[in-house]
Amino acid sequence: MIRVTIDVSPLVQTRAGTARYLKGFVRELRSRDDVHVSTRSFGRDDRLSTLARDTVWYPFALGRARDADILHCPTYRGPLRSRLPLVVTVHDLAVFRHPETFNRWTRTYSPRVVPLVLRAARRVIAVSEFTRGELVELLDVPTEKIRVVPNAVSEEFTREGPAAEGEYVLAVGTLEPRKNLDRLVEAARRTDLELRVVGARGWGGVEIGGNGVRWLGEVSDAELARLYRGALCVAYPSLYEGFGIPVLEAMACGAPVVTTRGTAMEEVADGAAVLVDARDPAEIAAGIERAANERDRLVARGLERASAFRWDAVAAATVDVYREAVG
Repeated sequence: MIRVTIDVSPLVQTRAGTARYLKGFVRELRSRDDVHVSTRSFGRDDRLSTLARDTVWYPFALGRARDADILHCPTYRGPLRSRLPLVVTVHDLAVFRHPETFNRWTRTYSPRVVPLVLRAARRVIAVSEFTRGELVELLDVPTEKIRVVPNAVSEEFTREGPAAEGEYVLAVGTLEPRKNLDRLVEAARRTDLELRVVGARGWGGVEIGGNGVRWLGEVSDAELARLYRGALCVAYPSLYEGFGIPVLEAMACGAPVVTTRGTAMEEVADGAAVLVDARDPAEIAAGIERAANERDRLVARGLERASAFRWDAVAAATVDVYREAVG
């Protein structure tokens, strides 16, 4: 049996993609009889905790863990040296591609520390082939060190269940510059459709609402699934993602998807979404109209595609990475 210690600190900071990844694969790991899981966490969701995590706990304290065979950090925040074989999951390298969309601390800290963490890791998990390529190109991570293990969709997100009423386009994502919500708002207004936005308040001064736009804030997974099912389409024209879990969740709930061409989302959708230039509001608007017109085809392909992403498969592939790291 492999004993793994997993850093679950991101769960106190977010409910978005990293939290979904942690909850999904840790739940599946705990159901296996070949893995013993223990978890470690530090601090709260406040600035002081963030500073202490990044400057003390991650680089120096977490790496002292002993009572396990593997230490797994589910983001590229991790120790600079580890007594245990270290596995690090990388969700995206957006801060390296688009530093201007992040707060000052993140864009200052990450370029200095993240390469050192990845150098200390025995194996690096990338959540998509797109992210694997970014690791090689931007940070010179050796290809032989990287394993691709995609995310998955949780059981709450299924076509069966209640659907929200109304004719609306749904967007899901934290209110921050990278999500490209300003262009999506302009595109939705060109279609005369209501835009509903689910996501936490973020950074960068992004504010939306009014004139056909409703910001719903954070909602439960049950409510999010209801909104997915009722949407004319789900628009996810993010400028950069390492995977794009909302694309997968939307397809699993039977919603047509519009997303960004040439990104990890194109890889995830694999022909099951309308692809657009995310920097062109007119093209996003045309994509929304096309998604509504091709709904039956897109829904059928999306359901088929989403069914291939399962958390039990993620857990199994991750255990294989642990075995390599120990071996």
